[in-house]
Amino acid sequence: MQCRSNCGACCTAPSISSPIPGMPNGKAAGEPCIQLLDDYRCALFGNPSRPKVCADFHAAEYTCGRNREEALTILIHLEDETSPNQTGLLKRISQ
Repeated sequence: MQCRSNCGACCTAPSISSPIPGMPNGKAAGEPCIQLLDDYRCALFGNPSRPKVCADFHAAEYTCGRNREEALTILIHLEDETSPNQTGLLKRISQ
């Protein structure tokens, strides 16, 4: 599966603990990455300064669903289920 246009869910939903150019402490779950462009593309795509976790992520139907909204829901759910803090992000966004 190829990344879909105008999505960027993987640049918003999950937390990233490694440094990102412009975000030296990474980013919180639900916070858009500073490198996310207005058209939801990554400004660092293909750049060696892109975090390894981002470069290693590959779009797949089980994580990306059929559209941006499904991708956000799936990735937020995965973030909640794997977070040691049980952030409850899905509940906060759904309200």
